Amino acid sequence: MMTFEDIVKHIKSLPPLSHNTLKIRDLYVDGPENVNVIKLIRFIESDATLTANVLKFVNAPKYGFSKKISSVSQAVTLLGTEVIYGIVVDKAMKEHLKADISAYGITNIQFNDLCHLQSSMVIQWYSVIDIRDAHFLAPLALIMELGKLIIAKEVEESSYTTMFRRGLGKADDIEEYEYELLETTSYYVSALLFEHWNLNPLFIDILKIMDFEPKKKEMRVEYYRNILDVVRTAVNVKGILTQRSIDDAAKKVKEMGLSDATFFHVAKRMQRMYEQSKGLA
Repeated sequence: MMTFEDIVKHIKSLPPLSHNTLKIRDLYVDGPENVNVIKLIRFIESDATLTANVLKFVNAPKYGFSKKISSVSQAVTLLGTEVIYGIVVDKAMKEHLKADISAYGITNIQFNDLCHLQSSMVIQWYSVIDIRDAHFLAPLALIMELGKLIIAKEVEESSYTTMFRRGLGKADDIEEYEYELLETTSYYVSALLFEHWNLNPLFIDILKIMDFEPKKKEMRVEYYRNILDVVRTAVNVKGILTQRSIDDAAKKVKEMGLSDATFFHVAKRMQRMYEQSKGLA
C-alpha cells in the first residue's frame, strides 16, 4: 500500500510550472491589488489554450452573465485578478497532475465541476458578507482539491483502486478515511503541492490546518479555514450540492454566527443551476 513518503516523493518529482505561469505568478508577488493588469492580460493572451480556458470559465452558466464574454480584458474586469490567478494556476497544475480521479467515485468531468462550484460558491455566498475576502478565497477554493489527484494517482499505481473506492463509499468522513490510510489528507497534500511550486504562503497555511488543529496560527487563517470548510461540506466528492450536503453546510454557517438563510438561498440556487446544466432538473 502507498505511504505518505510515496506521496512526498511524487510531489518532489513534479517539474516546474510553465514559464508563462511563473511570469504570471510573479505579477502577484506584491498582492493582487498591485498586479499590472495590462501585463497580466498580455501574458494570458500570448497562450491560446489559457485564453480559451479563461473565457470558458467566465462564460459558464454559474456566473450568469447576460452577454457572452469574448475577451480576456473583459474577463479580468468581471472576475477580478484573484479569480483569474486561480484559473491560471489550476490549468498549470492540472497539466502536471494528470490522473484518473475515479478512485474517489467520480469522473474527471465531475471533479472539474466540483472545483468550479466550490469557487463559485465562495463568490456568490461570501461576497455578500465580505467581498474582499471572497475574492481572496475564490482562487484557493478552485484549486484546494488538487491533492486528490496525487492520491488518486498513487492509489491507481498501487493497484488498490477497488479497495480505496469501496472503503471511501462506506466512510462517513472523506478526510478521516484518507488519514486512516495515509496519515495525511488531500488538503495537506495540496499544501505540499503549493509549497513545491512556491504559491501563496497564506494559501499553504490555510490548507495545512483544514483537517488539523492550528498551531499558533493567526485568527484570520482559522476563519478562512472555516469558510472553506462550509464550501467543501456543501460541494464534495460524496455530495455535490445534495440536500444533505447543503443542510450540513448550513449548520456550519450558523455555528460561525452567519446567516444560514442567506447561505441556503445561494446554495439552492446553485443546486438548481447545476442540475439544469446536467439535465437532472
